[in-house]
Amino acid sequence: MDKIKIALIGCGNVGQVIHLPILKKMNDVDVVAVVDPDERKAKAVALRFGIPQTFKTIEALLNSPIGSEIDAVDICTSTDQHKISAIASLQAGKHTLVEKPIARTAKEAKEIVDAAKKYDKKLMVGMNSRFRPDTMILKSFIENGELGKIFYIKSGWLKQQSSAAAWQQQKEKSGGGVFLDLGIVMLDMALWLLNYPEVKTISATSYNQFTKKVEDSCAVFLRLENDVTLTIESSWTFHREGDFFYCNVFGDKGSAFINPLRVFKSVAGNLVNLTPAKSDSQVALFKKSYENELRHFVNAIRGIVPLISSGEESLARMEVVEAFYQSAAKQKEIVLSKK
Repeated sequence: MDKIKIALIGCGNVGQVIHLPILKKMNDVDVVAVVDPDERKAKAVALRFGIPQTFKTIEALLNSPIGSEIDAVDICTSTDQHKISAIASLQAGKHTLVEKPIARTAKEAKEIVDAAKKYDKKLMVGMNSRFRPDTMILKSFIENGELGKIFYIKSGWLKQQSSAAAWQQQKEKSGGGVFLDLGIVMLDMALWLLNYPEVKTISATSYNQFTKKVEDSCAVFLRLENDVTLTIESSWTFHREGDFFYCNVFGDKGSAFINPLRVFKSVAGNLVNLTPAKSDSQVALFKKSYENELRHFVNAIRGIVPLISSGEESLARMEVVEAFYQSAAKQKEIVLSKK
């Protein structure tokens, strides 16, 4: 089996600490180049991981001899670089993985999605929470009807922002604050768990306690089709001990909770614990989510599995994100127009 040749775009924290160590362990993948405007960083990363070539720009990569050989690119840059990097790679005939969020705006996201369609290449967006073993188990319980009709999901991600991601507070680079960083993950996960119901309305409040240009905390209330309610809270700055990632799902026959995974079902008036016996640590779940995500991307390139977490799905998420910012700015509920 020929190896899939991949180039990593962006040698920041996500690229160095997460993507490269996983890709380098895949027997059917060859990471042939890294791209970063900081030439010293790129060379240091290449030396550390045994990667043969480095480039300062994606254009330099694609115009080089190795550029014609690569099958795919893995984009781990700041969000402002997603559009230019993704469109350039798709135009050059490369399958493309973009770390979340897909772009700063829905308009940018649509341009990327349109390019993938035009050049007939796979476009995947890195929503790794879909690939956590516990969330995949939870989705199977929901799809098998164990919880009955789902009517309410309460979710959140409270996390101290890394000093390495200071660019996220610069709106011109990030496109938005904590909702575009963490909240979109919870939004995507909830809609995926429910098999993508339509978002009917959104009401949002955002706070700038310690930031100037973007929100550092927010609370969101969404009404979905089929009388489902979803709430999301996300923050970089809540005063609490440690990070907190949770998703509580309530149905008319049972309920389930993520982090740690717990599943309960009402049987003949009694609450029965259906939680699987084996439980991975949070570190293991986090690592496996990225391992599963990157493996899925490679398998989708090979045609082994149909692509999930597509660009089209992320474009739909970005339309909800824009409604979030409208609601927070206007301090009113926003009705999302039907297609």
